[in-house]
Amino acid sequence: MDGRSVPYDLSAERAVLGSILLDREAILVVRDTLSAIDFYLERHAQIYTAMLACVTVQVPPDLTTIADALRRQGQLDGIGGLSALGELLAETPTAVHIEYYAEIVTRTATLRRLIEVGGQITALGYDERVDLATTLDAAEQKLFHVTQHSSGVGFVSVAQVMGLLFSDAETDDTGVVPTGLHELDIRLDGGLHPGNLVLLAGRPGLGKTGLALSIAHYLGVRRGLGVGVVSLEMSQRELGYRLLAIHTGVDTRLVRGQIRRGDTRIIDAMSVIHAAPITLDDVAGQTVLDVRAKARRLAAGSRLDLLIVDYLQLLLSDAPGQSRVDEVSRVSRQLKLLAKELHCPILALSQLSRALMQRANKVPQLSDLRDSGALEQDADVVLFIHREEAYNPQTAQQGVAELHIAKNRHGPTGVVMVQFDGPTTRFASLEQRRETCSQM
Repeated sequence: MDGRSVPYDLSAERAVLGSILLDREAILVVRDTLSAIDFYLERHAQIYTAMLACVTVQVPPDLTTIADALRRQGQLDGIGGLSALGELLAETPTAVHIEYYAEIVTRTATLRRLIEVGGQITALGYDERVDLATTLDAAEQKLFHVTQHSSGVGFVSVAQVMGLLFSDAETDDTGVVPTGLHELDIRLDGGLHPGNLVLLAGRPGLGKTGLALSIAHYLGVRRGLGVGVVSLEMSQRELGYRLLAIHTGVDTRLVRGQIRRGDTRIIDAMSVIHAAPITLDDVAGQTVLDVRAKARRLAAGSRLDLLIVDYLQLLLSDAPGQSRVDEVSRVSRQLKLLAKELHCPILALSQLSRALMQRANKVPQLSDLRDSGALEQDADVVLFIHREEAYNPQTAQQGVAELHIAKNRHGPTGVVMVQFDGPTTRFASLEQRRETCSQM
């Protein structure tokens, strides 16, 4: 030991608490960035928790209400009684600078976490029993939590959770990202939920990538939300042509020629898509640890509202040598953990087994998921694509795709009918199709 103490600033902690006692509105400035675990002294953390509890039930946090909240928790005597709260109030001349005080508290808390994680990473470096890739992933994950100001580490009081629910209701910002397919969004309670692993499965050629890119286009171009696409099969150029086709309605096979001829519609579309916050990664042969590392860096450097992985079975496990079923199970579990860590949905495309083709009824079932029963277990939502025209060219369901919701943690299962345009691989709501037909 070198005699140095961990970073903390008790004066700043007391100034934050005193500011809230002085101005009951001050807590609204810091409640979203300052957590109780950021305080170095336990009694300061208890006082701040009591303040958050008051706000949650819409009671102004003052000397009387906070003292009552602490008394009901059996903590009032432990923090020094009512006189200790009075001292905090007396020594704070103004609440104007609470944001500055809170910044000091969060900064020193982050430094303490960094010191703690530094020791843990050092221990990882000395453990030669673990392979290097696993060690690096564990180290990066620990450091990522620090860089994200990990106020969610450890237990969180239900008072804080209730406060988040109030904030969500007031701002209507739940983190749910819509797919742009109105009928599907209704079934999924608004769209794709943060922290969820959404599995999109179908036989080759039925439009899995087209549906994923249609959602990416809607979010990135129409809504300005951040989308990351990891493509283990298609190149960046192929993805680019697909996005242009989806945007313009031009056959994917003709887009390249239109660019060469300087078609103004295509050139204008390129300008629009160029400005969209969509990022593409087409490196083949990646492990799930590679994807996790890249996704963390993407989320740390910019907004990430949806991560798309195309497709799951092409991801390599970080533990080679296992059976294929075990490898895919590990990959799906790692993607689920990554979705929770980044607090954004992950849309993972998946293949189906060949058993489907041996049945007269070609509608997919959960048992058709290829290589692993864990896929159904890990996924929060499982979607199957079925297009009758792919098996029966004479069907009346031309240009229509069925999205079978086989598993749904947010609502009912069932079937959603959507529009599918083969030349552009674009999926759209049937409402848009009706509007187009009515204008013709």
